[in-house]
Amino acid sequence: MRALRTSWLTREPMISVYSYSIRTGLLPVAAPVSLPVETAEALHPTLWRASQVGRPRAAVFASGFSALDEALPGGGWPAGALTELLLPHPGVGELRLLAPVLVRLQREQHECCLMWFDPPALPSAWALQALGLVAQQMVVVRSQAEAALSLARAGASRVDATRADASRADARVGRVGPRSLSASSARSSLSSLWALEHALKSGHVGAVLAWLPARLPADALRRLQLAAQGHEGPAFLLRGEEAARQSSPAPLRLQLAAAAPDWLRVHVFKRRGPPLPQPLLLELAPVLGQPARLRARTGVRIAQESASLESRGQGALQGSQGQPQGSWA
Repeated sequence: MRALRTSWLTREPMISVYSYSIRTGLLPVAAPVSLPVETAEALHPTLWRASQVGRPRAAVFASGFSALDEALPGGGWPAGALTELLLPHPGVGELRLLAPVLVRLQREQHECCLMWFDPPALPSAWALQALGLVAQQMVVVRSQAEAALSLARAGASRVDATRADASRADARVGRVGPRSLSASSARSSLSSLWALEHALKSGHVGAVLAWLPARLPADALRRLQLAAQGHEGPAFLLRGEEAARQSSPAPLRLQLAAAAPDWLRVHVFKRRGPPLPQPLLLELAPVLGQPARLRARTGVRIAQESASLESRGQGALQGSQGQPQGSWA
């Protein structure tokens, strides 16, 4: 039996095929017949199969690393979406990883600037120049530094006002302690999130880099993802690696770790598509001289050898402890 019906959305004919098995005294049982299924992208551009890498909604920017571009949906860093980089500590090579796309944006979009929110340290002008970045086209927002400075000024004024009475001064200094510090850091985090959200909505920023804490309010990342959907450039959030255990609305999440001097291990553990079977090893632009590189490699080799010797010693000690006393084995 073949039924012809019309879709009320597209007004195009749709064919439904059924196979009936008729028996005496029984109702017919409909069994669907397998037909060629349309691709998920043909139904909607935001759909993809679990075995395939999804297509990005907006433009992408080449990362400058061919192995990484092959793993990223669309072949590069996505625009209009958040990208999370999770680090064990700052300085593993995250800026050298992002330098190619940042340099390209500065060259192609002269009117747009790069915005950095709460970097762990003040950027070095000569290091940025070595990577090809122009410091004059960058804006650095440091809400944490301003909060720490205002807190220090508030504590100094309280101590000066109560210097006549030592006990009262100690009490007041004690109140400018962990509670005030946590409240100040919370306010600075909220102000940084507010500034980041409005920067993404402004449309005048080429790329955004934001160093955020591992713990954030429940709706903070959702608001940032909604704001990033109207942003025409990449938006990178750099957080601690402990954030990998938390859910995130960011469609792309990478975990970074130093593999060797000038080498970076990249684990793409969330993307629109199947997970990668193993991390990627990317060679970064060298920043150390030849003597410093040799010293760094020697230090890594010595550390690996010492760790191997230590593990062997512990294994031998455990083996001797497991043997009965008086044994000559």
